Amino acid sequence: MKDLTHGSIVSHILAMAPPIVVGMITIMICQLVDLYFVAGLGDAAVAGVAAAGNAGFLINGFMQVLGVGSVALIAQAVGRKDPLDANLVFNQAIVLSVLCGLLTLVAGAMLSRPYMRAVAADQATIEAGTTYLLWFMPALALQFITQVMGSGLRATGIVRPSMLVQVLAVLINIALAPVLIAGWGTGHPLGVAGAGLASSIAVLVAVVMLFVYFHMLERYVGFDSAQWRPQLLVWKRILDVGLPAGGEFAIIFAWMGVIYYVLRDFGPAAQAGFGIGTRVLGLIQMPALAVALAAGPIAGQNFGAGNFARVRETFVKAAALATIVMGAFTILAQCKPEWLLGNFSNDRETMGVAAMFLQFVSLNLVAQGLVFTCNCMFQGLGNTRPVLVSSATRLLTYAVPVVWLSTQSGFRIEHVWYLSIATTTLQATLSLWLLRREFGKRLEHEPDDVRSPVKATSPTLREHA
Repeated sequence: MKDLTHGSIVSHILAMAPPIVVGMITIMICQLVDLYFVAGLGDAAVAGVAAAGNAGFLINGFMQVLGVGSVALIAQAVGRKDPLDANLVFNQAIVLSVLCGLLTLVAGAMLSRPYMRAVAADQATIEAGTTYLLWFMPALALQFITQVMGSGLRATGIVRPSMLVQVLAVLINIALAPVLIAGWGTGHPLGVAGAGLASSIAVLVAVVMLFVYFHMLERYVGFDSAQWRPQLLVWKRILDVGLPAGGEFAIIFAWMGVIYYVLRDFGPAAQAGFGIGTRVLGLIQMPALAVALAAGPIAGQNFGAGNFARVRETFVKAAALATIVMGAFTILAQCKPEWLLGNFSNDRETMGVAAMFLQFVSLNLVAQGLVFTCNCMFQGLGNTRPVLVSSATRLLTYAVPVVWLSTQSGFRIEHVWYLSIATTTLQATLSLWLLRREFGKRLEHEPDDVRSPVKATSPTLREHA
């Protein structure tokens, strides 16, 4: 367990953020490698995999319910010096992760084709996306348990083991992608099915590696079968914090679904270009997101310990770091978008859409960094409802105008990106206002020397990184 209630906040953020960002970037690189090999199968395959991948945002929403709830409650328990509650939350979250994984498999089998019919531009895209989803669903189901295990470690200030596991799993995925997608060495290409299968195998390996780590090395939180009997009150605590954050990812899913819907009239090349652009954009957002994710446990531990001045300082320092990082990437995307896009498709129209998307939407990066930071501070405080409010506001102010514009004769693809800039700026402004109000309610009425009445229930625990 790593104590985040003392020492330099910037040092804690800079120590935790690089492993987080390495893990996330390797995952994004893996997705880009999949797209690179899938691109050889044609625009319909790229559009199908990209549209199907959007379903991952919806599943990620449910993962965040468990991940965010676990991080917030475990971090606050660490700040209170209460390892018994931290372990209870962790093990109950593990039980929930298994249930959610099973439900994901069932839902994937039933809903993959109806979903693709709703968003795809043509029959070839529907078939490619459906095939990919069916083979990718085991990966999504297994990621529930990796999310909870990683969240348990991050809440205690430990990020390197999860990062190493992610990197190894991604390397396995990258190695398998050309073998399974293109048939390198086997002569039996599986196409888009191979992309999904490669991811599923890699995530399975990640689950095994994390389980071995917990069994052999972790001492603060760990698996305890005596705590696996469902306890509804603990589930309620996790869901109270996690559900609004999960709802945010569901809103992102809906937001991207709206974009795929309005791009249908521009053809599969436009959808494929958007799919490539969003993955590159996600990659360049990772450093700022990692800073925010590092700030969440710091805020949670300090809030649990009653160090309210450090909670505020955590936000200021994290927001400044995120703004610097996002500002640098904005300049790069405006000046040299081709450096970021590489050559993921030979189709000039597809790459043109991707470049246009990146140049326009990169203007959102600083605002998006502030949204990330605010969201993770809400998680640390244990109240994520404002996150849902700001995300829902963005969806409503975006979806209604863009769907209306798509019915007008002068509708151009640029209108999709203009609205994105405006609504993301609105979301950042609203998030900052909501966080200021939350600070006023939660931090201003108690002095910094207030501590939870919960006492440590065990001897001093080993600290490790």
